[in-house]
Order: sequence, then structure tokens, then C-alpha cells
Amino acid sequence: MPSALLVLVLAAGWRVFTLYVPALSNFSPVMALAFCAGVYTRNRWMWLAPLAALVVSDLYIDHYYATVYHYEWGVGGAASRIVCFMAAIGLGVAVSGRRNWLNLFGGALAGSVLFYLVTNTVSWFGDLGYAHDMAGWWQAVTVGHPQFFPTLFFFRNTLVSDLLFTGGFALAMEYASLRRGDHSLLGLKQVGR
Repeated sequence: MPSALLVLVLAAGWRVFTLYVPALSNFSPVMALAFCAGVYTRNRWMWLAPLAALVVSDLYIDHYYATVYHYEWGVGGAASRIVCFMAAIGLGVAVSGRRNWLNLFGGALAGSVLFYLVTNTVSWFGDLGYAHDMAGWWQAVTVGHPQFFPTLFFFRNTLVSDLLFTGGFALAMEYASLRRGDHSLLGLKQVGR
């Protein structure tokens, strides 16, 4: 449990840190934590941990954007992120029974695409800076607002981090399983026993 709390604090802290390094925006382990929580744990209380990391870091990030850019995400944006993370947990649960590298890749990819489409569509719907037609939606999902990086940049960072951290978490969980003497479902072999 202490190591799980440390991972969550580091994940939430990383999201806050990336505010000050814009090239790393949306490069975060939190979605991968949510997905892997669904894959690797049946304890539903543990599923709340990535959501807590998201909410706590969102409070600071929302305040930062409101103070620095005079831009507020609003309740719809926060709710859409929580729904996407809950969906990532659900994707993880769906993958858990048929756990292999391809299914982990597919689940992480689906979570990234879902997050990208949902959050940018909610932004388009609630942000008066976008025209409320298909051209405005296209702007929201491709270039976004001119004062920020293009939304495709954020999607790239989300996708890379989700795949990278999912792979890292899966390797760590499978290795821990092997150390306990359990069977690895991802094809890892016990060495030197």
C-alpha cells in the first residue's frame, strides 16, 4: 500500500510538473494507472486511486490555467475527464481476462483515443471560442485555440505516455507475479531459480 500511494503522489505531481514544461503537456502516467488498475486489481477501492490522483492534480491545474491564462475548464471538462478515466478502468477490466501484449496495447490505445475525442468534444461544446458547427469541432480536435499547442500535440503526448506507462506497469506487475511464483500471462519467464 505505501508503494501504491507513492506512485499516486508521483503521478499527480508529474501532471503538475508538466505545467512548467509545456513540451510534456499531457505526458502523464495517470491514465495508464487507471487502465492497469482495471487490468491487475479486483479491489474496487484501488480503482479510486487513479481517480484521486486525477482530481487532486486537476484542482491545481484548473487554478493554474485560470490564474495564468484566464481560462477555466469548468465542471463539464472535469466530469468528462473522470468519465474517461472510469472508462479506462472498464477497458482494463475487459482486458484482464484475456491479458496479452496485443490486448494491453489495444486497451491503452482505445483509452487514449476515447480521452482525446471526449475531452475535445466537450471543450468544443462548452467553449465559446469555438464555432458550434463541424468546422468548430474540427478546430477543437485538431488545432485547438491559437494561444495553446495544437490539440493533436496533446493527443500525441497522451498516446505515447499511455502506451509507454502501460507497458512499464504491465512489466512491473508481471515481474512481481513471477517473483511470487505465479504464472505470467504476458509470456515472461522465470529466470535463475
